[in-house]
Amino acid sequence: MSGSTVRAAVVQLLADDDTAANIARAGELVQAATLSGAQLVVLPERWNWWGPQDRRREGVEPLDGPSLTAARAWARELGAWVLAGSVLTGDARADRAHNTSVLIAPDGRDIALYRKIHLFDVTVGGHQFRESDFVEPGDARVLGDAAGLRVGMSVCYDLRFPELYRGLVDSGATALAVPAYFTERTGRAHWEVLVRARAIEDQCFVLAAGQCGRHGTPDAAWGHSMIVDPWGRVLAEVPDGQGFACADLDLQAQADIRASLPALSHRRLAGG
Repeated sequence: MSGSTVRAAVVQLLADDDTAANIARAGELVQAATLSGAQLVVLPERWNWWGPQDRRREGVEPLDGPSLTAARAWARELGAWVLAGSVLTGDARADRAHNTSVLIAPDGRDIALYRKIHLFDVTVGGHQFRESDFVEPGDARVLGDAAGLRVGMSVCYDLRFPELYRGLVDSGATALAVPAYFTERTGRAHWEVLVRARAIEDQCFVLAAGQCGRHGTPDAAWGHSMIVDPWGRVLAEVPDGQGFACADLDLQAQADIRASLPALSHRRLAGG
Protein backbone atom coordinates (compact mmCIF):
# COMPACT_ATOMS: atom_id res chain seq x y z
CA MET A 1 0.00 0.00 0.00
CA SER A 2 1.48 3.35 -1.04
CA GLY A 3 1.85 6.37 1.20
CA SER A 4 -1.03 8.05 -0.63
CA THR A 5 -3.43 5.18 0.05
CA VAL A 6 -5.44 4.57 3.21
CA ARG A 7 -7.39 1.39 3.87
CA ALA A 8 -10.72 2.06 5.58
CA ALA A 9 -13.58 -0.16 6.68
CA VAL A 10 -17.27 0.22 7.45
CA VAL A 11 -18.96 -2.11 9.94
CA GLN A 12 -22.60 -3.18 9.62
CA LEU A 13 -24.47 -4.39 12.71
CA LEU A 14 -27.86 -5.49 13.97
CA ALA A 15 -27.88 -3.98 17.46
CA ASP A 16 -30.47 -4.83 20.09
CA ASP A 17 -31.12 -3.92 23.71
CA ASP A 18 -28.24 -6.00 25.10
CA THR A 19 -25.37 -3.53 25.35
CA ALA A 20 -22.76 -6.08 26.41
CA ALA A 21 -23.58 -8.37 23.47
CA ASN A 22 -23.55 -5.44 21.04
CA ILE A 23 -20.14 -4.33 22.30
CA ALA A 24 -18.76 -7.85 21.95
CA ARG A 25 -20.12 -8.22 18.40
CA ALA A 26 -18.81 -4.81 17.35
CA GLY A 27 -15.39 -5.58 18.81
CA GLU A 28 -15.15 -8.81 16.82
CA LEU A 29 -15.93 -6.98 13.57
CA VAL A 30 -13.55 -4.10 14.30
CA GLN A 31 -10.80 -6.64 14.95
CA ALA A 32 -11.62 -8.55 11.75
CA ALA A 33 -11.50 -5.32 9.75
CA THR A 34 -8.09 -4.40 11.13
CA LEU A 35 -6.80 -7.90 10.39
CA SER A 36 -7.83 -7.15 6.78
CA GLY A 37 -5.57 -4.11 6.91
CA ALA A 38 -8.03 -1.36 7.82
CA GLN A 39 -6.35 1.66 9.38
CA LEU A 40 -9.67 3.41 10.05
CA VAL A 41 -12.86 1.58 11.02
CA VAL A 42 -16.29 3.27 11.08
CA LEU A 43 -19.16 1.86 13.16
CA PRO A 44 -22.87 2.62 12.54
CA GLU A 45 -25.25 4.89 14.42
CA ARG A 46 -26.18 3.70 17.93
CA TRP A 47 -24.26 0.48 17.48
CA ASN A 48 -24.22 -0.17 21.22
CA TRP A 49 -27.98 -0.20 21.92
CA TRP A 50 -31.22 -0.21 19.97
CA GLY A 51 -34.67 -0.88 21.37
CA PRO A 52 -38.19 0.51 21.73
CA GLN A 53 -38.47 4.28 21.91
CA ASP A 54 -40.05 4.15 25.36
CA ARG A 55 -36.88 2.45 26.68
CA ARG A 56 -34.32 4.76 25.08
CA ARG A 57 -32.94 5.84 28.43
CA GLU A 58 -31.41 2.38 28.78
CA GLY A 59 -29.04 3.22 25.94
CA VAL A 60 -27.75 6.51 27.38
CA GLU A 61 -24.20 6.49 28.74
CA PRO A 62 -21.65 9.07 29.89
CA LEU A 63 -18.68 9.64 27.61
CA ASP A 64 -16.66 7.33 29.85
CA GLY A 65 -19.35 4.64 29.79
CA PRO A 66 -18.79 1.03 28.71
CA SER A 67 -19.35 1.48 24.97
CA LEU A 68 -16.89 4.28 24.26
CA THR A 69 -14.46 2.83 26.80
CA ALA A 70 -14.51 -0.40 24.79
CA ALA A 71 -13.97 1.48 21.51
CA ARG A 72 -10.95 3.25 22.99
CA ALA A 73 -9.55 -0.09 24.10
CA TRP A 74 -9.97 -1.54 20.58
CA ALA A 75 -8.12 1.42 19.10
CA ARG A 76 -5.20 0.94 21.51
CA GLU A 77 -5.03 -2.84 21.23
CA LEU A 78 -5.37 -2.93 17.44
CA GLY A 79 -3.36 0.20 16.67
CA ALA A 80 -6.19 1.55 14.52
CA TRP A 81 -8.35 4.63 14.23
CA VAL A 82 -11.92 3.92 15.33
CA LEU A 83 -14.84 6.17 14.51
CA ALA A 84 -17.26 4.95 17.15
CA GLY A 85 -20.40 5.44 15.06
CA SER A 86 -22.74 7.16 17.46
CA VAL A 87 -23.83 6.57 21.03
CA LEU A 88 -26.52 8.29 23.08
CA THR A 89 -24.51 10.23 25.66
CA GLY A 90 -25.44 12.20 28.71
CA ASP A 91 -27.16 11.60 32.04
CA ALA A 92 -29.71 8.78 31.76
CA ARG A 93 -31.90 10.69 34.24
CA ALA A 94 -32.02 13.84 32.11
CA ASP A 95 -34.87 14.62 29.73
CA ARG A 96 -32.62 14.60 26.65
CA ALA A 97 -29.32 13.13 25.52
CA HIS A 98 -26.94 13.80 22.62
CA ASN A 99 -26.46 11.49 19.64
CA THR A 100 -22.67 11.58 19.76
CA SER A 101 -20.00 10.37 17.34
CA VAL A 102 -16.40 10.06 18.56
CA LEU A 103 -13.21 9.67 16.50
CA ILE A 104 -10.58 7.77 18.50
CA ALA A 105 -6.84 7.63 17.79
CA PRO A 106 -4.68 4.47 17.96
CA ASP A 107 -3.46 5.54 21.39
CA GLY A 108 -7.04 5.64 22.68
CA ARG A 109 -7.41 9.41 22.77
CA ASP A 110 -10.60 11.12 21.59
CA ILE A 111 -9.57 13.24 18.59
CA ALA A 112 -12.97 14.67 17.66
CA LEU A 113 -16.47 14.61 19.12
CA TYR A 114 -19.54 15.44 17.03
CA ARG A 115 -23.13 15.78 18.18
CA LYS A 116 -25.76 15.07 15.53
CA ILE A 117 -27.23 18.33 14.23
CA HIS A 118 -30.25 17.26 12.17
CA LEU A 119 -32.78 15.19 14.10
CA PHE A 120 -35.10 12.60 12.55
CA ASP A 121 -38.62 13.95 13.15
CA VAL A 122 -40.60 12.32 10.34
CA THR A 123 -43.43 9.90 9.57
CA VAL A 124 -42.38 6.95 7.42
CA GLY A 125 -44.70 4.13 6.43
CA GLY A 126 -47.21 5.23 9.06
CA HIS A 127 -44.58 5.04 11.81
CA GLN A 128 -43.68 8.30 13.52
CA PHE A 129 -40.12 9.09 14.55
CA ARG A 130 -39.50 11.96 16.97
CA GLU A 131 -35.79 11.98 17.69
CA SER A 132 -36.02 15.51 19.10
CA ASP A 133 -38.28 14.27 21.90
CA PHE A 134 -35.22 12.69 23.45
CA VAL A 135 -32.14 14.10 21.69
CA GLU A 136 -30.66 17.57 21.97
CA PRO A 137 -29.20 18.68 18.61
CA GLY A 138 -25.59 19.69 18.22
CA ASP A 139 -24.68 23.03 16.69
CA ALA A 140 -21.17 22.70 15.22
CA ARG A 141 -19.42 21.11 12.26
CA VAL A 142 -16.59 18.84 13.39
CA LEU A 143 -13.56 17.38 11.62
CA GLY A 144 -10.74 15.15 12.78
CA ASP A 145 -7.47 14.01 11.22
CA ALA A 146 -7.09 10.24 10.98
CA ALA A 147 -4.65 8.03 9.06
CA GLY A 148 -3.84 10.75 6.53
CA LEU A 149 -7.49 11.68 5.99
CA ARG A 150 -9.28 14.80 7.15
CA VAL A 151 -12.59 13.32 8.23
CA GLY A 152 -15.79 15.35 8.28
CA MET A 153 -18.22 13.91 10.80
CA SER A 154 -21.98 13.45 10.53
CA VAL A 155 -24.73 11.04 11.60
CA CYS A 156 -27.54 9.47 9.55
CA TYR A 157 -30.26 12.09 8.82
CA ASP A 158 -27.50 14.68 8.34
CA LEU A 159 -26.96 12.98 4.96
CA ARG A 160 -29.96 14.87 3.55
CA PHE A 161 -28.40 18.29 4.22
CA PRO A 162 -25.68 18.98 1.64
CA GLU A 163 -24.77 22.35 3.15
CA LEU A 164 -23.31 20.54 6.18
CA TYR A 165 -20.92 18.59 3.97
CA ARG A 166 -19.98 21.57 1.84
CA GLY A 167 -18.98 23.37 5.02
CA LEU A 168 -16.86 20.37 6.02
CA VAL A 169 -15.16 20.40 2.62
CA ASP A 170 -14.53 24.13 2.95
CA SER A 171 -12.68 23.22 6.16
CA GLY A 172 -10.52 20.69 4.33
CA ALA A 173 -12.43 17.39 4.51
CA THR A 174 -11.15 14.63 2.23
CA ALA A 175 -13.46 11.96 3.65
CA LEU A 176 -16.98 12.11 5.08
CA ALA A 177 -18.14 9.67 7.75
CA VAL A 178 -21.84 8.76 7.87
CA PRO A 179 -22.70 6.32 10.66
CA ALA A 180 -26.39 5.64 10.16
CA TYR A 181 -29.60 3.77 10.83
CA PHE A 182 -31.59 4.37 7.64
CA THR A 183 -35.05 2.83 7.71
CA GLU A 184 -35.81 0.13 5.16
CA ARG A 185 -38.33 2.32 3.33
CA THR A 186 -36.16 5.43 3.04
CA GLY A 187 -33.01 3.40 2.53
CA ARG A 188 -34.37 1.49 -0.43
CA ALA A 189 -35.30 4.75 -2.17
CA HIS A 190 -32.58 7.17 -1.11
CA TRP A 191 -29.56 5.68 0.70
CA GLU A 192 -27.20 4.90 -2.19
CA VAL A 193 -28.33 7.96 -4.17
CA LEU A 194 -27.58 10.30 -1.28
CA VAL A 195 -24.27 8.68 -0.34
CA ARG A 196 -23.00 8.83 -3.91
CA ALA A 197 -24.29 12.38 -4.38
CA ARG A 198 -22.36 13.60 -1.33
CA ALA A 199 -19.23 11.90 -2.69
CA ILE A 200 -19.57 13.39 -6.18
CA GLU A 201 -20.56 16.94 -5.27
CA ASP A 202 -17.89 17.25 -2.56
CA GLN A 203 -15.25 15.14 -4.34
CA CYS A 204 -14.75 13.19 -1.12
CA PHE A 205 -14.59 9.60 -0.02
CA VAL A 206 -17.74 8.69 1.90
CA LEU A 207 -17.63 6.04 4.62
CA ALA A 208 -21.27 5.13 5.26
CA ALA A 209 -21.76 2.51 7.98
CA GLY A 210 -25.33 1.41 8.63
CA GLN A 211 -27.33 -0.84 10.86
CA CYS A 212 -29.27 -3.68 9.23
CA GLY A 213 -32.28 -5.91 9.72
CA ARG A 214 -35.15 -6.04 12.18
CA HIS A 215 -34.54 -5.08 15.77
CA GLY A 216 -37.85 -6.08 17.36
CA THR A 217 -39.17 -2.58 16.61
CA PRO A 218 -41.27 -1.33 13.65
CA ASP A 219 -38.31 0.47 12.09
CA ALA A 220 -36.24 -2.13 10.20
CA ALA A 221 -32.83 -0.87 9.11
CA TRP A 222 -31.72 -0.89 5.47
CA GLY A 223 -28.04 -1.78 5.85
CA HIS A 224 -26.07 -1.63 2.57
CA SER A 225 -23.07 -0.03 4.28
CA MET A 226 -20.70 1.26 1.62
CA ILE A 227 -17.50 3.11 0.80
CA VAL A 228 -17.72 5.48 -2.17
CA ASP A 229 -14.90 7.33 -3.91
CA PRO A 230 -14.85 10.99 -5.06
CA TRP A 231 -15.99 9.96 -8.55
CA GLY A 232 -19.10 8.33 -7.08
CA ARG A 233 -17.95 4.74 -7.51
CA VAL A 234 -18.96 2.22 -4.86
CA LEU A 235 -15.65 0.68 -3.82
CA ALA A 236 -17.04 -1.77 -1.27
CA GLU A 237 -20.40 -2.70 0.22
CA VAL A 238 -22.01 -4.94 2.84
CA PRO A 239 -25.33 -5.72 1.12
CA ASP A 240 -26.96 -7.91 3.76
CA GLY A 241 -26.41 -9.01 7.32
CA GLN A 242 -23.72 -8.17 9.81
CA GLY A 243 -20.17 -7.77 8.59
CA PHE A 244 -17.68 -5.27 7.28
CA ALA A 245 -16.29 -4.02 3.99
CA CYS A 246 -12.83 -2.60 3.29
CA ALA A 247 -11.52 -0.39 0.52
CA ASP A 248 -8.29 1.39 -0.32
CA LEU A 249 -8.75 5.15 -0.54
CA ASP A 250 -6.35 6.60 -3.12
CA LEU A 251 -5.64 10.17 -2.04
CA GLN A 252 -3.59 10.91 -5.16
CA ALA A 253 -6.51 9.87 -7.36
CA GLN A 254 -8.72 12.19 -5.31
CA ALA A 255 -6.29 15.06 -5.82
CA ASP A 256 -6.25 14.34 -9.56
CA ILE A 257 -10.08 14.44 -9.70
CA ARG A 258 -10.17 17.74 -7.84
CA ALA A 259 -7.51 19.19 -10.15
CA SER A 260 -9.01 18.01 -13.46
CA LEU A 261 -12.63 18.78 -12.53
CA PRO A 262 -12.23 21.73 -10.14
CA ALA A 263 -15.92 22.18 -9.35
CA LEU A 264 -15.19 23.08 -5.74
CA SER A 265 -13.30 26.19 -6.89
CA HIS A 266 -15.92 27.09 -9.51
CA ARG A 267 -18.65 27.90 -6.97
CA ARG A 268 -20.38 31.21 -7.54
CA LEU A 269 -22.86 31.07 -4.67
CA ALA A 270 -20.97 30.70 -1.40
CA GLY A 271 -22.41 29.97 2.02
CA GLY A 272 -23.87 27.05 3.91
